[in-house]
Amino acid sequence: MLFLQFVDDDLGCGSYLVGDEQAAVAVVVDPAYRIEPYLEAAETHGVRIVAVLETHTHADHVSGHGRLALEHGVPVRVHAAAEATFPHEPLADGEEIEVGDVVIRVVHTPGHRPEHCAFVIDGRLVLTGDSLFVGDAARPDLAIEAREGAEDLYHSLQLLAGLGDAVEVYPGHVAGSLCGATMSSEPSTTIGRERRSNHALNEDLDEFIGAALGPQPPRPPNMERIVELNRGEFLAAQAPLAKTSGNGDEIVLDVRPAPAFGAGHVAGAVNVPVSASSFATKAAFVLPERRLLVHAADEAEAVSAVRALQAVAIFDVAGWDVGGGDEHVEPVTIDELDALLDSGEFEVLDVREADERDAGYIPGTDHMPYRKVRQAAENGLVDGKPILTICESGARAALAASVLKAAGIDARPVVGGIEEWRARGGEVTSFRRCGGSS
Repeated sequence: MLFLQFVDDDLGCGSYLVGDEQAAVAVVVDPAYRIEPYLEAAETHGVRIVAVLETHTHADHVSGHGRLALEHGVPVRVHAAAEATFPHEPLADGEEIEVGDVVIRVVHTPGHRPEHCAFVIDGRLVLTGDSLFVGDAARPDLAIEAREGAEDLYHSLQLLAGLGDAVEVYPGHVAGSLCGATMSSEPSTTIGRERRSNHALNEDLDEFIGAALGPQPPRPPNMERIVELNRGEFLAAQAPLAKTSGNGDEIVLDVRPAPAFGAGHVAGAVNVPVSASSFATKAAFVLPERRLLVHAADEAEAVSAVRALQAVAIFDVAGWDVGGGDEHVEPVTIDELDALLDSGEFEVLDVREADERDAGYIPGTDHMPYRKVRQAAENGLVDGKPILTICESGARAALAASVLKAAGIDARPVVGGIEEWRARGGEVTSFRRCGGSS
């Protein structure tokens, strides 16, 4: 059996190439929009991709099934409850798909979405998609009412738990995805391990529903657009990225590291470093729906950024140019922060998520997650004193400051963040709230 796992470290998404090398055939499960890695792996192992299997309609990334169908004639299969409008053959619960001598059994596992299916391969391993994760379970609130989704998901998880302790589990997501709350970064597990340690397999129905109705991560940005694309007609590849200075109507997305951006950038640019974690998700949260011009250190950095943007349905990119300019940002150090807080001349904005802030924040600071600062600035909710932005380590603070600055607000980030503030003995207050962030 040929079995290869592909993990998008930026989005935390997992996809798979499964096949029979002797028979020279394989299928791709939950392909990313960038299909080249599957094609290269198929060529390396001497197999032909004969089908795409989708566990469900994804809400956090654009699928590559359209490219595989349009460019390589590969048929696509998904459960009928997806109500997909692209050409497809519906999957059926209990159906067995033969890929050479490898047998893939379809198990309908609704909860995350009504159409969700898991795939049991030769009875030895299971691709769980967005149902069972390493250390967690999928969120049930993205497609239907949360309580109904949680009830379905609970029963689906019990079904998976009955596969046998030795069965290996390969999920559709690892840490970094917004499709679960506390999943591990580990790429695989076993049913037995999860039965022993995963809270989702050790709660009764009422406990499970109660947890599912509690705080959840933010909904994935561009979610409705991504679902629409993944259910709709096949999406082709995009045109190659061109070098251009633009026409001045674009919003500039500068993807260089924050220090390079601070040293010089064009007026109105937003800085989301492609080298930092969760680049595409962060960019999708803070960018307005306008044509983009990417500023980067070089073409390779620009191409990397645009590929990641396409994964979250940001396609309207004019091209790229070399970053730099006359605008500057002077960050604030932790040593300077104490005095600036006492002066009362600045508003200090904690841009972490609510659960992070509740665990410990600096007295006298205000709170607004980085993903909400653009809308707040556009609606005049943060117009007043100059603003200092702070997060756990400094990365989101720099991003938020660039968004505010692009909106015409005097903003500077605090480098080092709460982490360094704590390490130096700064005062921190914790807070317990009912409910959670949205």
